[in-house]
Amino acid sequence: MRTTSGWQADRSTGALRLTSLERRDLRPDDLAVRVDHCGVCHSDLHALLSWLDRGDTEKPTLVPGHEFTGVVTGTGSAVTRFTVGDPVAVGNIVDSCGTCTMCLAGQENFCRTFPTLTYGGADREDGTVTLGGYSREYVVRDAFAYPLPPGLDPAGAAPLLCAGITVWEPLHALGVGPGSRVAVAGLGGLGHLAVRMSVALGATTSVISRSPDKAEDARRLGAHSLVVSTDEARMEAARDGFDVVIDTISAPHDLGPYLRLVALDGTLSHLGHLGPVTVDTTDLLIGRKKLSSAGSGGRPATAAMLDFCAEKGITAEIEVLPSARVNEALDRLGRNDVRYRFVLDMSDLDRE
Repeated sequence: MRTTSGWQADRSTGALRLTSLERRDLRPDDLAVRVDHCGVCHSDLHALLSWLDRGDTEKPTLVPGHEFTGVVTGTGSAVTRFTVGDPVAVGNIVDSCGTCTMCLAGQENFCRTFPTLTYGGADREDGTVTLGGYSREYVVRDAFAYPLPPGLDPAGAAPLLCAGITVWEPLHALGVGPGSRVAVAGLGGLGHLAVRMSVALGATTSVISRSPDKAEDARRLGAHSLVVSTDEARMEAARDGFDVVIDTISAPHDLGPYLRLVALDGTLSHLGHLGPVTVDTTDLLIGRKKLSSAGSGGRPATAAMLDFCAEKGITAEIEVLPSARVNEALDRLGRNDVRYRFVLDMSDLDRE
């Protein structure tokens, strides 16, 4: 086994503490990756709170982190795509069955036997629980690592591997491009990347926000307008005005007002809140509107997203903290005190 250091959840305190972690010895198709920058996702916070609430005995250890960049430090005997020293990126899926219809279609994110998640998943060979990227080293199948394109800042690119691919998937699947009218509801970790990507794809892009204070940020990100969702007159004026609405709002909310913004035969893609929703069928019926969702992306889409972001100069807006401040980052994230993504600099683990 390989030994590294990382930040593991402590059930007694509810905080993450620095500890020694074990990584598997390299299999023939494995890479060892030195983790340099790891994004802090809302999913990490939710996973931590859920793990603490459940008292999960099947998964006694939790190490979060599923969007990171780093450098290859070792390769298995069968690896040909990477060599030591290559910059790479790893997202929230690190394995899949490879044989189901979804995997064969390049949608490993929808693997019929469920993809292996970067943390809290079950390794397909030995059944051990996967430990995430809040650590100095990660071992991953080479098929689920991506070359980090030249020109992408490694810290700013880390959130592309979760937040970025999550919004790229519906934008790409729904054919957003020149002539499209897109609205992004919610201007957070997901939303700000959706705006940047939509603008770069050539769409006329608006932001929907509860706060008019987001107008300056929306313009800086390239949005053409801001619709304040609490302004009934403005929402009515925008009715039926968008071919695609990307809903990144993380809290439970009524979808009706957002469906009413969707144009004839348009789509509301609901990404931010993964849970039960109630929909008035009339809001779909009037205008033949569609309600969809998406989650992460398969390997082809992830590689294409990284290439697109490199071409267009798109990275996340981030606040970088040393990994020793991970608990501060999670606390502030819970209070929405970040614009727009925390990224942990893992290099301080070399001094531990």
